[in-house]
Amino acid sequence: MTHGLPCWYELANPDLDAAKSFYAGLLGWTWTDSGMPGMTYLLGSRDGDMVAGLFKPDPGMPTAWTAYIAVDNADETVAQAKDLGATVVVPPTDIPGTGRFSVLIDPQGAAFGILQPQPMADGTSGNAFDQKKSGHGNWHDLATPDAPAALTFYAALFGWTQSRAMPMGPDNLYTVIACAGQDIGGIFTEAGNTGPAKWTVYFGTPSVQDAVEAVKASGGQVLHGPSEVPGGALIIHCSDPIGAGFALVGPA
Repeated sequence: MTHGLPCWYELANPDLDAAKSFYAGLLGWTWTDSGMPGMTYLLGSRDGDMVAGLFKPDPGMPTAWTAYIAVDNADETVAQAKDLGATVVVPPTDIPGTGRFSVLIDPQGAAFGILQPQPMADGTSGNAFDQKKSGHGNWHDLATPDAPAALTFYAALFGWTQSRAMPMGPDNLYTVIACAGQDIGGIFTEAGNTGPAKWTVYFGTPSVQDAVEAVKASGGQVLHGPSEVPGGALIIHCSDPIGAGFALVGPA
């Protein structure tokens, strides 16, 4: 898998049954137990692709989604991230049959993960991120107090490039980021944000309007939208019934 492409999504949620039911209904995921020794780690799949992991957080951990980025070498990437000002939360650790991962916090305070994937039997490293498929990872937003600094950090770490920039107000730009020529997300300075930065994961949906009703009917909240974005798609920002934030993108 290409260094710098998103490759996995992970939800820390204290109510596994509620989370399983919510995302199964909303995104069509089926859940299986990974069989990981010493903990319950569930795998959410859609159309034969494993997309997301679900586990109970330790005390003090937030209920939140984390996006993982594929890297060629986890140890080298973590060392570079530390040199660039990141904080290591989970040091490089092997997951048998999956690869080597780490969780970090960028210099502005946003959590993210990296994964050095172990190729599967078919030679691939998974398809959790697929902008053509519903129920898969589709986009990634970073709201940060210092967008230029964040762009510099992630460009150095993952080779991300700036695809284009769009005004979001008189003093703010939304900069689209790309990996290997593919647009994967955006970085912007959030107006009035004096707290830490935060990544938001977007999943694809076949109908945003239908998703609005599904989120509400399943005990979640629609926090913002639907809003149209360049290209004609609609987005909504949501929280699940236990409070984890995420977003959806797709046609009306």
